[in-house]
Amino acid sequence: MKLWGDTMPYSMESEDFVPTIEAYPAENSKGAVVVFPGGGYSNRAEHEGTGMGKWLQANGVTAFVVEYRVAPYRHPAEISDAMRAVRFVRHYADKYGIDKDKIAVMGSSAGGHLAGSVSVHYDKKMYEPTDEIDKEDCKPNASVLCYSVIDMFEYRHDGSRQNLIGPNPLQSDKELMSLYMQVDKNTPPAFLWHTAEDSCVPVENTLLYANALAKAKVPFEVHIYPHGPHGLGLAQDIPHTAQWTNALLNWLTLIGIKSEKAE
Repeated sequence: MKLWGDTMPYSMESEDFVPTIEAYPAENSKGAVVVFPGGGYSNRAEHEGTGMGKWLQANGVTAFVVEYRVAPYRHPAEISDAMRAVRFVRHYADKYGIDKDKIAVMGSSAGGHLAGSVSVHYDKKMYEPTDEIDKEDCKPNASVLCYSVIDMFEYRHDGSRQNLIGPNPLQSDKELMSLYMQVDKNTPPAFLWHTAEDSCVPVENTLLYANALAKAKVPFEVHIYPHGPHGLGLAQDIPHTAQWTNALLNWLTLIGIKSEKAE
């Protein structure tokens, strides 16, 4: 399904990419998870998008996978797509039999940065409303951040930063997109995981966000696994690290998005 109607903010005549959102409905799911695949804001990794959507669906959680804009688009096109996606799911919540107040966002790597961005910048006007869908609230009820890009300074991922805010970003833009600097008491609860061996996006990114949540007294769950490279997705080849999937399902049940009866 097309994410936008007849009007899409920050469109580029030279680009014909059309953002989409794909539903993976699950019976008995109380809420839904909106999934943003990673890819350094230059592409979208299928195993972190469709792969995650199918896995959530198979485990009793309705998912929506978003194919959002990446480079040459830059901020705020990406976060506009993310905000629109949350609003889209809320608008059609009845159609999919889910509670519009139980919507989580989930992302991996740069997709985690996008999920985190809508979690801390939900109250900022990134684009002019285009239709009835845009009247919905874009604040997620929770976020799931998988080995996510968080920092735009010392622990940054250079490619993600350049693709999002340019090769010579302003100090203010780096601070705006360093998500731990934007956390406050109203930030949604979060589930985070990372590996200590990640040499692409350092584990400090997740630790910075977790620490900011702790200071703001926002509930969170964090798992740091000792082994595994970046971009693991479900991490099926590393059994110890793959435990994150069961931990997430338990957390989604705890916060009321996954039904205890869902299979």
